[in-house]
Amino acid sequence: MLQPLDHYVVLSIEKEEKTTASGIILTTDAKDKPAFGKILAVGPKVENLSTGDVVVYQTYSGTNVKLEGQDYILIKAENILAKVTK
Repeated sequence: MLQPLDHYVVLSIEKEEKTTASGIILTTDAKDKPAFGKILAVGPKVENLSTGDVVVYQTYSGTNVKLEGQDYILIKAENILAKVTK
């Protein structure tokens, strides 16, 4: 597993639904759209975020990493726009 340093966070990428429950295909343009991710680990200087939070982050920010067949994003906490609450 990755252990982020300083103000970094490790995210797993949440896949966007392509169809609705009734089978309607959704078309989306991924350009400049915020993306969703689940926090797997936080660095020691990160505040207000914790493991397990689902967040919206800026697209094209962070570094994509593939480790043991899994895709992750290392991203600065300042590039996280919001927490998703239910």
